[in-house]
Amino acid sequence: MFVKICGITRLEDADAAVAAGADALGFVFWPKSPRFVDPEFAREISAGVPEAVRLIGVFVDQPAGQVNEIAERVGLTDVQLHGDESLEYVRQMARRVVKAVPMAPDATPVLQRWPDDVTVLLDVHDPVRKGGTGKIIDWVAASRMAKERQVILAGGLTPENVGDAISRVRPWGIDVSSGVETSPGIKDPMRLKALFEAVHGSHDTTRS
Repeated sequence: MFVKICGITRLEDADAAVAAGADALGFVFWPKSPRFVDPEFAREISAGVPEAVRLIGVFVDQPAGQVNEIAERVGLTDVQLHGDESLEYVRQMARRVVKAVPMAPDATPVLQRWPDDVTVLLDVHDPVRKGGTGKIIDWVAASRMAKERQVILAGGLTPENVGDAISRVRPWGIDVSSGVETSPGIKDPMRLKALFEAVHGSHDTTRS
């Protein structure tokens, strides 16, 4: 199970997430987010992260050149696009792409518009906050999409519900932010530990 801990703003939180078992760390470079981190500081944090851990930058409808420049400066392995970016825009990216697809209550996203080399992340439809809302998406609809292609599940995942989410949706990966925080951008080491214990427990259950 691929696990990304998003909204990293502090070195100690990056260290705690990696120690707990994170496969990827997420840095939010959208200035309107309460989890925004300056690219220069993100580069300092990234310098101490093991090479095996993916570094994913989150952007929202920002100029493609700016996204690529920040990705190069920070040393990102992937960019996560959380706005209304088009396929043409995606093709301008110099890094692997994770495309956040909002799941509105009255509409099912068309996943086929994104090619196989783009990883799809399913998240809550929120046109203002663009993620990190703590709200849960429709797991029934998400499970149908997870059968179509490889997806990352996001949206209100916590140590308390992640096992249920994994067993019901069976995603390729999960993305967690607010569910392991004491406040936006401040991670709780104990909740991180509890999250990974729940993930590993759900894995054992689904394999048995």
